[in-house]
Amino acid sequence: MKKNSKAKAKKGSSRFRSDRRRKHRHWQVTVYYHDGEKFARVYINRERATSFAERQKKSPIVKATRIIEVN
Repeated sequence: MKKNSKAKAKKGSSRFRSDRRRKHRHWQVTVYYHDGEKFARVYINRERATSFAERQKKSPIVKATRIIEVN
């Protein structure tokens, strides 16, 4: 019997990375304000999402920012 030489995907890997149809990933930046409001924006470029989050953190009314990968 012939064994399969390719190993299966690691457990815990992102479910988005296993989809071969995807040409790019989506990154959602959520900005939390001190008054309880939220604002979110989606990017397809991780670097742009990071720079947007860093730029928003400089504002005195921003409490926190978060970047997550979405489909």
